[in-house]
Amino acid sequence: MSHNATKKPRNINQMAAYIVLIGLAVAGAWSVNSIGINIPTLLQSADNAVNFVSRMFPLNFPPIGELTSMIVETLAIVFLATALAVVLSVPVSLWAARPTSPNTTVHWLSRAFIVLMRAIPDLILAILFLRVFGLGSLGGILAMGLHSIGMIGKLYSDAIEELDDGPREAIQSNGAGRNQQIWSAIPQTLMPQIIATALHRFDINLRTSVLLGYVGVGGIGQEIADSLRVLDYQRGMALAIVVLLLCIAVELLSGALRAAIMNRTSNKPSWRQTWSDKLFGKKGDGTQVAVAAPATSINPPWSAERVNRVLVMATIVILTVLSWFAVDLSLREFLVGLTELPATLALFLPPSSGGIAADIFLLMVDTLKIAFAATFLGAVLAIPIGVLAARNVVMNKWVNSTFRIFIVVVRGIPELILAIVFVVISGLGAVAGTLALSLGAVGLLSKLVADSIEETDMDVQEAVRAAGASNVQVFFASTIRQAAPAFVAHTLYLLDNNIRSATLLDVVGAGGIGFQLLNASRVNQFDVVTYILIVMVAVVLAVEVLSMWLRKAVR
Repeated sequence: MSHNATKKPRNINQMAAYIVLIGLAVAGAWSVNSIGINIPTLLQSADNAVNFVSRMFPLNFPPIGELTSMIVETLAIVFLATALAVVLSVPVSLWAARPTSPNTTVHWLSRAFIVLMRAIPDLILAILFLRVFGLGSLGGILAMGLHSIGMIGKLYSDAIEELDDGPREAIQSNGAGRNQQIWSAIPQTLMPQIIATALHRFDINLRTSVLLGYVGVGGIGQEIADSLRVLDYQRGMALAIVVLLLCIAVELLSGALRAAIMNRTSNKPSWRQTWSDKLFGKKGDGTQVAVAAPATSINPPWSAERVNRVLVMATIVILTVLSWFAVDLSLREFLVGLTELPATLALFLPPSSGGIAADIFLLMVDTLKIAFAATFLGAVLAIPIGVLAARNVVMNKWVNSTFRIFIVVVRGIPELILAIVFVVISGLGAVAGTLALSLGAVGLLSKLVADSIEETDMDVQEAVRAAGASNVQVFFASTIRQAAPAFVAHTLYLLDNNIRSATLLDVVGAGGIGFQLLNASRVNQFDVVTYILIVMVAVVLAVEVLSMWLRKAVR
């Protein structure tokens, strides 16, 4: 009786979740139709696409010295922003995680701060800081750094809550105080994930820097914005190609480093072995070479592992100093700007609709339509591509390698660059924004789908195959069933990400509420900027709460 009583609510909850998921899919299909994306529309844009390509060539690259300076400035801005985010996220995550938080109040305040930083778009933070510190790299560094806490802080705090408490208890038994226990055991244990997450965020921030160039942050993004404002497509698209190659290079490098840093399970299939396994000490079957357990004493000996950590930290410090000088930051400028921060914040309060509340809500509806349509189209395209890229489904290495390369290339294209191209081809409006986000979704979701399929339990699949099932039957009966919850979670994450991105793409006229946001900032209506921000944050938080419930319900 008690078993049925506990099982029935769970079934009802799960059924409700599936109904909501069907409703979201229907909303996505309706949004595609409402925006007007169809075969005739795409065919009508073909002539514009040909004209655009003809106006791109010949590409006009800057002189090598000037181009190198742009690249160095961009990488320095992104590095300093990511480093700032990591430095701030470590204490914030320790306060946000239940095992290390001093008390309940600090725990919830830290969690709220992480959520707030994730909900506020970095473009709005950039508008604020550029107002305080003037045009240049400082505002972009602060904007990307604080916004990145929303992702990095959440991942770090969640990882702390999942840690084995053994090392901390061992240090406690040696007489260490609370702070010694935390700072001796936890950072050392989490160091691989700290570095891996930072590398992933660096990759994201590199793409974001292109968007922030449109509001006055330096680097390649600003040069692209300046070129396209005067319709110099030859220079603008040449720089866009440089950004694409840079993003691909960073994606490959950071991916290899993350794979080398993160500990992998000993039963990893041989097809998942990479060159980095051999380079960083993994055996031919994919298992990790035995490494001594982390020391639990307060003053651990100078082992090879500890020397490596010190060398990594020294390298980070050197890169930080070089990046600081590369963007010519001024501590005096920063301190002077801080004194003006209260007066600048006062310009944003109290929030006001400026008499255009109805227009703002209609534009927010347009933003949601773009996000739903892009998620629907992205999922339709990304799931089969992800399946073909999974190495435990398609055994032909040429096929899955081709699709893996395709995913990397698509992921390397910043969504703003895609939006610029589609605005020129299909005109201003929601069609351009939807197509840009859809193609960007293919790069993100395809990779997540492929990785989820590769992480399914091979023993279950082999058991089904041993019962006489064909490869197709194994795929649908075992592989897809195991990966389905992950598919749902990834698609919801994509929807959440698309809502944030769709609010910003109208910087280049790609539809949504971004135009009104940018226009209000340009005419110094900062109270309207705050009003729009509140609307955006409310929508983002509502979608996030819905996503959390759905992910939990479909498990």
